[in-house]
Amino acid sequence: MIEEGQVAPDFAMLNDRGESLSLSDLKGSNVVLYFYPRDDTPGCTKEANGFRELQTEFARLNTQIIGVSKDSVASHQKFKTKYDLNFTLASDEDSTTCEDYGVWKEKSMYGRKFMGIERTTFLIDVDGQIQKIWPKVKVPGHVEAVFEAVKAELPII
Repeated sequence: MIEEGQVAPDFAMLNDRGESLSLSDLKGSNVVLYFYPRDDTPGCTKEANGFRELQTEFARLNTQIIGVSKDSVASHQKFKTKYDLNFTLASDEDSTTCEDYGVWKEKSMYGRKFMGIERTTFLIDVDGQIQKIWPKVKVPGHVEAVFEAVKAELPII
């Protein structure tokens, strides 16, 4: 179980351009690492659009946004284009990063149990330490709460 104050697990995933992306590549920047269930679904789209709208403000605070789901690179490319997303999406098709971060969980819908991503956001500082975790995210107001935490808690370099 990952907790606030721990060093964030490194990861290796492909980004939406098909290039390798790891947490260690982002050293020196704060990182909002948010996990979401699926591209182009209502809640995930609303969350992504929220991050898009505040991306410039996050960037001013030396903070990169990385959205992670099990969708393919091609799916991420379509999703980014359709909604003009201005931050990185990462593809975790084999669930390795989801499992490392503890967000790959049994879920249930309409009495059916299945494995899926529990919508969760991690705020990671410039040294790779987890400063804040938002588990079981409810989308309304979430992006604003993350932005306020970045302003309040993280050093700006």
